[in-house]
Amino acid sequence: MTSPHGPDREQALEWVERVATFVSEEWGLAPITGRVLGWLMACDPPEQTAGEIAEAIGASRASLTTNMQLLTSIRLVRRFRKPGERTVYYQIEDDAWSKVLQQKLAAFSAFGDLAEEGLKLGWKDEAGSARIRSARASIAALTAVLAQATETPDRKE
Repeated sequence: MTSPHGPDREQALEWVERVATFVSEEWGLAPITGRVLGWLMACDPPEQTAGEIAEAIGASRASLTTNMQLLTSIRLVRRFRKPGERTVYYQIEDDAWSKVLQQKLAAFSAFGDLAEEGLKLGWKDEAGSARIRSARASIAALTAVLAQATETPDRKE
């Protein structure tokens, strides 16, 4: 992973570790999952074998296998073979982050529907129904922002 204009390997791996910390703290996923995502976003070439990924991020093949299954099952990473080769490669999906936003949008939308159902129950406690209305309004606003983001992704490099 070298480029005359890019970070050296040590800098790249430090960034990968920051991605791992973020994914762990903010999304509740294992740090290795974040390391895999970070590495696959930054590596050159973009397709890597499990061995190459494990070596780059300092992971055991066993823990890597479990995390690769997770990442491929949620379609953030794709698993493939090149024609005529037996080697399996992994690559982050081109639309991985759009998929993350779409998944979050669906989850927030579903919770907004639950809040709407809750409002129809006819609560006697105005404070309780105000909290439900507040949740519904906040979720509706966030859903609108996420929907807009998935329709017009930022193409700036």
